[in-house]
Parts: sequence; structure tokens; C-alpha cells
Amino acid sequence: MSETPPPPPAAAPQPMADAEAYSQAKLTHIVNGIFPLLGGLIFWLIYKDRSEFMDDQGKEATNFGIVIFAGFIVLNILNLIIGFIIPFWFAIGWLLGLALWIYSIFSGVQAGNRAGAGERYRYSVLPVRLIK
Repeated sequence: MSETPPPPPAAAPQPMADAEAYSQAKLTHIVNGIFPLLGGLIFWLIYKDRSEFMDDQGKEATNFGIVIFAGFIVLNILNLIIGFIIPFWFAIGWLLGLALWIYSIFSGVQAGNRAGAGERYRYSVLPVRLIK
């Protein structure tokens, strides 16, 4: 019996042009603002090997998404705990969650506009960058 030849090695990802990297970074930040954590993570994993700029901005967006997502988790836990003690807290908790989401969208659009112009944007609210 003859053996089948091994499959050819996978081709290395093609590098992105600067203009394409800037537009993808803009989209990464905006989508991450709407869908914290998930948006930035997906774009970063897809494009990190094709552009150093996208690797940097994808990490930044993902780190911001982690912080916002953690904020949502803490807010929901507080909403459950305090909500049983103070009945009107549920409404306050939902309003705080909505405010956090609006802040996330606003920050994502701002970061996207700056990254789309070729600037390496840094979120000022990030105390620690978990992905370096």
C-alpha cells in the first residue's frame, strides 16, 4: 500500500497594509464598545498575526472589554444582593448597568476614531492591562 503524502504546510498570514490595519482597529474598538470583551477578543485573535498595530490595539480593546465585563458582573451581583434588601435598588442597578454600557459604547467609538487615524490609543481607565 502506498502512503498518502502529508498535507502541505499552512501558508503564513499575509501582512495587512497600514490603512487596512487602521480601519480594522477602528472596527475592533467600536464592536468591543457594543459587545464588551467578546468584540475585541474575536478581532484580536483573527488579526494579531497580520499586523503589529492590530495586535496592539486588539489587546487594548480586549483589556478594556475585560474591565467593562467585570463591572457588569460586579454590578449584577450587587443588584441581586442589595435588591432583596432595598426593593427600589433593582431600578437603580439597571440604570447603572445601562450607564456602564453607554460609557462602553462612547469609549469604543472614541478609541475607534483615534485608532482609525493611526494613533495607538490607550484607555485611561485601565489600571492594569491583563493581556500584554
